Amino acid sequence: MSPRNSLRVLATAFFVLLVTPAAIADDTTMQQFSPVRDRATVMARRLLRAVGDIQTGVASFYHHSLHGVKTASGELYDQQAMTAAHPTLPIGTAVKVTNRHNRRSVIVRINDRGPNFGSRILDLSRAAAAELGMLRRGLAPITLEVLALAY
Repeated sequence: MSPRNSLRVLATAFFVLLVTPAAIADDTTMQQFSPVRDRATVMARRLLRAVGDIQTGVASFYHHSLHGVKTASGELYDQQAMTAAHPTLPIGTAVKVTNRHNRRSVIVRINDRGPNFGSRILDLSRAAAAELGMLRRGLAPITLEVLALAY
C-alpha cells in the first residue's frame, strides 16, 4: 500500500471514530460549533506536552448522573470539584480554561479521560462549567492552557 493510501485509510478511521458519535447524538447546540476535522486538529490533540501549551476547541460538561462514578484516575467524580477530562494530558495536570464567549476562566485538574465526541477537547465538572457560564448551552468554545504537568 502506498503512503498516500495509508494516509487515506488512517484519515478515514479518524473520521469514523471522531465524527460518527457526534453525528448520532441529537444535540442541536453542536451545530453552532461545526468543527474543522483535519490533520492539524488531530495533531493538536497529541502535542500538549509542555507548560504554556495552548489548545482551542469545544468543551462540554459531565451529566449529573455520573456523580459518584469512578474516573480514570480512580477517584469518584464529584460534580462540585474543579476537575475535567482530557484525552491526552496526564492525570493530575492543572489547566486554565477560558470561555471564549464571555472571557471567564477557571483552573481545573485533569482526573479523567475523554471526551469522545468529535471536536470536544474537554469535559468539565458541573462546578467548573457553572463558573464558566456554560450550563445553559451545554457547550462552549474554549481556550485551554497547560499550567502544570503531572507525570
